Amino acid sequence: MLPDGTIPGSLADLLAVFRPCFTAPTFSTFQGLALGLIAQTRRRTVCGMLLGAGLERLWHHSRAHRFFAAARWSTDQVGLALADLIVARLLPAGSPITIAVDDTLFKRSGMKVFGVAWHHDGAAKGPKPIGFGNCWVIAGIIVQLPFLSRPVCLPVLARLWRPRRTGKLAYAREMAELIAARHPDRTVHVVGDAAYVGEHLRGLAPQITWTSRLKVTSVLHELAPPHNGKMGRPRTKGPRLGTPSDLAATATWRTTRVRRYGRTDTVHVAEVICLWYGSFHTRTVRVVLVRDDKPRTSDRDERGYGLPLVTTDLTSAAEDLVARYASRWGIEQAFADARQVIGVGQARNRLRRAVERTVPFGLTCLSVVTVWYALHGHAPEDTAIHRSRARWYTTKTEPSYDDMVIKLRRVIIAARFRNPRPDLVTPQETQAVLAAWAAAGT
Repeated sequence: MLPDGTIPGSLADLLAVFRPCFTAPTFSTFQGLALGLIAQTRRRTVCGMLLGAGLERLWHHSRAHRFFAAARWSTDQVGLALADLIVARLLPAGSPITIAVDDTLFKRSGMKVFGVAWHHDGAAKGPKPIGFGNCWVIAGIIVQLPFLSRPVCLPVLARLWRPRRTGKLAYAREMAELIAARHPDRTVHVVGDAAYVGEHLRGLAPQITWTSRLKVTSVLHELAPPHNGKMGRPRTKGPRLGTPSDLAATATWRTTRVRRYGRTDTVHVAEVICLWYGSFHTRTVRVVLVRDDKPRTSDRDERGYGLPLVTTDLTSAAEDLVARYASRWGIEQAFADARQVIGVGQARNRLRRAVERTVPFGLTCLSVVTVWYALHGHAPEDTAIHRSRARWYTTKTEPSYDDMVIKLRRVIIAARFRNPRPDLVTPQETQAVLAAWAAAGT
């Protein structure tokens, strides 16, 4: 058990959601390591989590390593429990669930680390966009928080992708179907970039819609004509429509306004109902072409459009589809926060089970911080306090993820150093509190 009062009550209530995923001893370890990862401001290794929780003198470090490498628990169960929490507490009743899927690279070194390989790394410095490490396919739920103008992505499930094995798109579909099966009463909208669309999406359940960027080389066809009663196999597709550029040349465009990336833009859209036979086979899809007045996407663009989208959602308005795809950017911000703020991927373990668990565990903690702040931590004066400390942020109007983590860290510090007898507090304890309080903001 953790020392009494170590975990703030508001955070303990959220972590209690994961209690069915563990045995009693393992759940205690989970609480301690989650607390340590959130509170730690330096290296977020496994032993660093113990230091962050203040448990380095109470627990042997093997207990923390055993949690990742040998204990009996499932990252999927933890992720689905987190998804249940997000859907129940942050989404309106009965509303659709929007899931963003993408992959990211957590760099590692050493050939003995399980699953490492050379991968594409869009954040790599230098002329070659490659990196060595573990590549993760991640699914996160998009939420709109009342104190933020931008959508936020909360990662819930992750899969370690290894070359020449199960594909990234297959993993993305698998995770989307897990969440959909967990909430059969809700429609699930999945959004991904051009890498997350293809023939692996054939046979997708009607409960799930899939929206992605359409590849510029895709060949589209009209819907199959009705059977004429003649002998022979019925036609499965109609006449060739061509590529997105061909559609843009003949489509009917209209001007509208869409909400995306925290602002409202005026854009031109065109819609076509058709077949993308190579990917979705005979399932009807909808192509939405978007262009605006920026030089790269104006009428002078030789392609005739700026953004081509393809979706299996045949009912939502085009404006909603554009906004939904734009919300996908939240998962990119989640990747940046995971690395830079909370230190996901810094653990140095090598065994298969430990490698497959440590990053999903860190992403769970990342999402728990946002859920905690949305339910218990937000105060309107938070942004003003930040501006008073850093007066050069004159345009800052919303809290960042860093602000959320700092506030939770200080709540953890207050719980850890709370004393029922203030007259018995020593000067050394006071200095420890002040030092920890200052470190929480770094």
